[in-house]
Amino acid sequence: MDSNKYIDLAKSYVELSNKHNLKLITLMFEANATYHSSFFGTFTGITAINKMMVDFFTRFPDVYWDVSDYQLAGDGKVAFTFVMTGTDAATGESVKRRGLEQITFTLDDFINHIEVQPSYEAQHTITTD
Repeated sequence: MDSNKYIDLAKSYVELSNKHNLKLITLMFEANATYHSSFFGTFTGITAINKMMVDFFTRFPDVYWDVSDYQLAGDGKVAFTFVMTGTDAATGESVKRRGLEQITFTLDDFINHIEVQPSYEAQHTITTD
């Protein structure tokens, strides 16, 4: 696969996330995908990942990710830094988080794994294969 396609897939994932389009986001994951976030924990399988995302978008109904760059981080892997902003619906507090996200894609263009770290952990942790 053309390596730019991985970056385009990652951009599509972020765009769908910013639109809160869970139906199309869910279609991007392979059935046994994993998702790990230093903020929210580890989730295995599309059902668990979807439930986490439903809960997340309920908690932060106006969440938005501003991505500054996308880079290849190995075979089928894209990394990017982000600033997430939103309002916690339970408390009304504004939230702003910086972090690093890495998405690993299968040969069939599905998301196999997502890893999210806060920016202080992300300084030098982009892994390459």
